[in-house]
Amino acid sequence: TAAIFSLLFISFCSFSQETKHVLFIGNSYTYYNDLPSLLAQAASSAGDVVIHDSNTPPNVSWQDHVNDLQTSDKIMQGNWDYVSLQEAGRATGGSDQYVMDNIYPYANELNNLIEEYNPCGETLFYMTWGELNGVPSVCPNYPPFCTYEEMDDLIRERHLIMAENYEAETSPVGAVWRYLHENNPGIDLYNPDGYHPSLAGSYAGAITFYTSIFRKDPNLVSFDSTLSPTIANTIRDAVRVVVYDNLSNWFIGSHDPFANYSYSKIGNREYQFVNTSMFSNNYLWNFGDGLSSTDENPIHQFADDGIYTVTLTTNFFCGNASSKTFVINTLGLGDSSKESYVSLFPNPTESKIN
Repeated sequence: TAAIFSLLFISFCSFSQETKHVLFIGNSYTYYNDLPSLLAQAASSAGDVVIHDSNTPPNVSWQDHVNDLQTSDKIMQGNWDYVSLQEAGRATGGSDQYVMDNIYPYANELNNLIEEYNPCGETLFYMTWGELNGVPSVCPNYPPFCTYEEMDDLIRERHLIMAENYEAETSPVGAVWRYLHENNPGIDLYNPDGYHPSLAGSYAGAITFYTSIFRKDPNLVSFDSTLSPTIANTIRDAVRVVVYDNLSNWFIGSHDPFANYSYSKIGNREYQFVNTSMFSNNYLWNFGDGLSSTDENPIHQFADDGIYTVTLTTNFFCGNASSKTFVINTLGLGDSSKESYVSLFPNPTESKIN
C-alpha cells in the first residue's frame, strides 16, 4: 500500500514535458488545414511536444501507400511513437467484400511494417467520418451511402475492427464529429464540398489526436487556432466526453505492455520461468541473486537456499516498460507476488487518473 501511495504521489506531483514523434500517412483529410501542425500547436499550449512528419498526397489509398517508397522510407526511419494511418472515409465505408479486398490487407501490411521498424511505437488508425449528405450518386445501389449516419456507422465499425485485429489504437475523430453533429449542429465541421474538414473539423481532429496520443484531458489545451474561444471550448469538451472519458472504447491503452509470468520448481533450487506477458517484447529477468537473463522463458538455478525477489521487465528499451515481481523462497515456505502491474495515466492531471 505504501508503495502505491508513493507512486500516486509521484504521479500527481511530477510535471514533465512529454515529447512524441508522430508520422502521418494519409491523404487530403490529413493535409487539409495542416492537421499535424494543429496537433503540434495544441500540444505545445499544454506543455507537450509533437515532432511530426507526413506523407499525405491527394486521392491516395492505403494500397497506394503500400507501393509508395516515400511512405515506406518514412516508416522505416523508425523512432516513431505513433504512425497515423488515414484512409479515405468513403473507402472504409464500402461493402464488406470491398473492405475485405481493398482495405484490410493493406492496413495489415502497413501495420506490419510499422511494427517491424518501430518496436516501441504504435499504429494509430485515424477514424474519419461520413460525408455530410452521404454519396447520392452511389446511394441507389448501396443504401449505406444514402445518409451521413449510416455511412459514419460503417466507418467507425471498420476502424474498431482494425484496431482490435492488429493490436493498434484509434484516434476517433469521426466519433467526435458525430457527437458535435448531434449536440452542436451550429459548428460547421465540413468544407463546402461536404466531405473534407473545415478548420473547425481539423481542429476537432487535432484535439482528438492530442488526447489519444498523450491520454490527457483536452481541456489542458489553450490553443484555439483562429476559432472563437466558445467554439474551441465546445470542441475540447466534446473530445473530453467522447475520448478522454472513454479511452478503452477506442483501444487506447488496451494493448499496452503487461508483464506477467509463472514459475515451477524443477530441481534442487532450479526453476522454470514461463513468460505469460501480453503485448510485450525484449524481456529482462532479474533473479535477485546478482544474475539476469534476456531469454523469454529462462531456467535458473539459485546457488544457495534463500528468499529471492525475481522481477521480469518487458519493453525495457521503450518508455512504456512493464514489470512483474514475485518473492521466491527456495526452501518452499511459501512464495508470494510482491507487486502487481500498475499503470497510471495521464500525468499530469487536473481531474481524474486511470
